[in-house]
Amino acid sequence: MFTVIRSLLPLTLSLLLVTAIAQNPKPVVARPHNTQKFKPPKLTCMLGIHADSATVSVDEAVQLVKLPLKITDDKKNMYTISSYQVLYKKIGVTENEETGKVSPVTSNVSELFRTTPLTKLWINILTEQIREGEELYFFDIVAKDAQGRFMFAPELRIKIKK
Repeated sequence: MFTVIRSLLPLTLSLLLVTAIAQNPKPVVARPHNTQKFKPPKLTCMLGIHADSATVSVDEAVQLVKLPLKITDDKKNMYTISSYQVLYKKIGVTENEETGKVSPVTSNVSELFRTTPLTKLWINILTEQIREGEELYFFDIVAKDAQGRFMFAPELRIKIKK
């Protein structure tokens, strides 16, 4: 009987120790009282005169890709752009090798940018290749206000007329 108690004693102490450690509350970190809650303004993303989603002609799209992306709020305050991504959904064709039939396909090309307007390489590619039915999509736009606060701006979708 003494050996049974001797073997159960370390097990019981271990369980009590684990239970005591698990019940210790985590320390509460106090927030400074002088911080004010910030309500971000409603932002608008514009490319040329287009905001939100727009459908444009090929010629207008060629002009738009050369323009800077602008972020403003409802009071027309300008915001600097920290970063944004552009997705170019282009239409191509593929040929079935067995049947010789050609069918349309779409492919996506995307890149992260930290300056506006787009880089010269992207401007050149888009002005040469953009066609009807394709799409430019500006997303994950991070804007910065004069106080250095970062916030997301709404996405912008430009569709090319068919």
